Formats: sequence, structure tokens, C-alpha cells
Amino acid sequence: MRILGVCMTELTPPSKPKRKATNVSLDVDLLREAKSLGINISRSAELGLREALAKKRAELWKQENKDALEASNAFVEANGIPLASHRKF
Repeated sequence: MRILGVCMTELTPPSKPKRKATNVSLDVDLLREAKSLGINISRSAELGLREALAKKRAELWKQENKDALEASNAFVEANGIPLASHRKF
């Protein structure tokens, strides 16, 4: 059987991200406890940075789209939800 429209890059496993050694300053007690519990400091920092980036991107998106969101909310407030009469719930 042949599958049409499948991109071969979707079938290959994702490659490992490139890593760069970086110096950071951390709370001594926090670092000591993390090491004693076997926590991977680099991966934990990376996870925290990913979360911080996602949060900041969301904030920026909201700021950039503030006018459109307000206009949409005003429309719904004045006219109701579009196609509400077709909703089954």
C-alpha cells in the first residue's frame, strides 16, 4: 500500500539539540540539594528556560494581538457567538 502526501522528514526521529557549555550562577544550597538528589542541573535549567521562553512568548503574543482580541470580544458581546443557533450544546 502506498501512502501519498507524507513528508519523509516527519518519519525520521528528531535530532538531538546542539549543546553549548554555559556558565551560570546558582544558589549554593539549591545546587547542593539538586546534586544530592541526582538531578541533572543542565537539563533542569534547560527545562526552566523553555518554560520561561514559552511564558514570555505568550505575553508578547497577547500584547501584539490585544486590539484584535478586544475587537473580537466586543463583537461577541454585542452580537453573541457566531453561529450559536447551530450549536448542539
